[in-house]
Amino acid sequence: MPELPEVEVSRLGLLPHLPGNRIAGAVFRTPRLRHDIPADMPARLAGLHVDAIHRRGKYLLFDCESAGDGGWLIVHLGMSGSLRLVANGTPAQKHDHVDLVFADTTLRLRDPRRFGTVLWHEGGSIESHPLIAVLGIEPLSPQFDGDWLYLATRKRSTPIKPLLMDSHLVVGIGNIYASEALFRAGISPMRAAGRIGRLRYRKLAGEIRATLQESIAAGGSSVRDYVHSDGGAGSFQVTCFVYGREGQPCRICQTPIRASRQAGRTTFHCPHCQR
Repeated sequence: MPELPEVEVSRLGLLPHLPGNRIAGAVFRTPRLRHDIPADMPARLAGLHVDAIHRRGKYLLFDCESAGDGGWLIVHLGMSGSLRLVANGTPAQKHDHVDLVFADTTLRLRDPRRFGTVLWHEGGSIESHPLIAVLGIEPLSPQFDGDWLYLATRKRSTPIKPLLMDSHLVVGIGNIYASEALFRAGISPMRAAGRIGRLRYRKLAGEIRATLQESIAAGGSSVRDYVHSDGGAGSFQVTCFVYGREGQPCRICQTPIRASRQAGRTTFHCPHCQR
């Protein structure tokens, strides 16, 4: 599933091409992704200018306006989605569900599993949209640090890894980056969040930030379907310490990496390095 780094890489790849340009037309080849797509969506989007592209958690937010009537296009890549810029007139393939056509390029959403989202929000404030209003703190924001994380987890008996993946608390970390940051911080993913001290949380917050930033610099992680807007792949996954390395020796201590299930997701950790 594309997480914060992959969505941010997608945003950065679109910035040189789309803001300041008008949507000449929109094509929807399916009536539904994760949510129903209104029948009037193509007409609603045609003629709008894209003023800016923001990210909130794993959502891409296209700030649009037309003749003073503002609104936002909300895009989520779901479990298998990717956004690509293709030449106008490029034939659509089986899983290419949405096109935004501009004068010089087409933004195409490919989503084999159709868990993505394309929605319209009328008005100037996107923070009031129900999908955005419930989101937690941004882990790359100045407000996110070890002291915040320590206070937010007091009296929480939930294991730390699934808590880090709870978007109501912290957005966008995801399975790969939670596993990697916990390894770097030396914290077991099974440890109860409320039983981790302030100093260890300061270490963890720093490692979360560093892990996400390193993944963004590496173009994200291309484990399955994710690609950049130009069709290229991310490479962070090849440098992982624990994710996807079950049975392989730890890069630090040579102990075999273990895999287990937590909250329906596979967790990877080193039983020697993480306590």
